[in-house]
Amino acid sequence: MKNPATAVDVLGESIITTRVDAMVNWARESSLWPMIFGTACCAIEFMGVTASKYDLARFGAEAIRFSPRQADLMIVAGTITYKQGPVLKQIYDQMSEPKWVIAMGACASSGGFYDNYTTMQGIDTIIPVDVYVAGCPPRPEALLDAIIQIQGIISGNHHDKGLQTMCCNENACTPCDLVKAR
Repeated sequence: MKNPATAVDVLGESIITTRVDAMVNWARESSLWPMIFGTACCAIEFMGVTASKYDLARFGAEAIRFSPRQADLMIVAGTITYKQGPVLKQIYDQMSEPKWVIAMGACASSGGFYDNYTTMQGIDTIIPVDVYVAGCPPRPEALLDAIIQIQGIISGNHHDKGLQTMCCNENACTPCDLVKAR
């Protein structure tokens, strides 16, 4: 009588074992559905990111949604006035969890050069921001870097150490200026 075949004998090397949360996070990071809240010149740069030269689809974020209930990543691109603030907050609240926010450009991050009574001095006063993109307007490469940072946050490979650049190896992460000083 033959011995019954085990699962390893039948399936060979085609089995992957992982945790459910790691698999779900992998799927989330590979299929972001951004919603653009574009009000100024930064929105034009976002359009450049979706075009063929920079190709946002390579990062799994090509499904642009203009419905907050279908989006999980909000990209605020441009100047936000105090009149627009409640609308931005309402749209953010309508997004399903988990959700992430990128403040694209100087105006969304800090009000830019508009220091007046109508311009909000950074959207982080009304909604939480995960990644800030510097520039006026920022280059498309900077937005792609922000998308990669969001993917790192989702997968858990992001080390939140403030604004310090971290140098990591397989054992630990330390600030890069300490690594260079050694």
